[in-house]
Amino acid sequence: MRIYIAVAMVVAIVSCAGCAEKQETNPEAEKAAVEAAGTWLELLDSGKYSESWEEAAQYVKALANKDNWQKTFQGVRQPLGKMVSRELKSTRYTTSAPGAPDGQYVIIQYKTSFENKKSAIETVTPMLDKDGKWKVSGYYIK
Repeated sequence: MRIYIAVAMVVAIVSCAGCAEKQETNPEAEKAAVEAAGTWLELLDSGKYSESWEEAAQYVKALANKDNWQKTFQGVRQPLGKMVSRELKSTRYTTSAPGAPDGQYVIIQYKTSFENKKSAIETVTPMLDKDGKWKVSGYYIK
């Protein structure tokens, strides 16, 4: 499925999060991206996977069709059960990501607990989309 391309992109972004020579910062971007990620995660937490695709970045929507997206997230999220708690762990602003177009990204990590997985790290990567809004371009659970 094409959704795995987006997930692989996130894994590459996360694995390279500390490899930039110059640490970039953009507190305004980080704040806006965290807000966008929170709204998007609420859709996942409510099982609204189709709606989460609608709210994803155009870059991701071009890689993954809505039906495959929904099936993938049902397979990934439903077995975890309801979200119990989520705590912001870190944010990192960057303008380049391996395997992705240059742009503005914020890599956000949350320490999350689900009914059936007590300790997880969720990585959500919003990007500044062409419409000027922050939208999720990747999601990964470890």
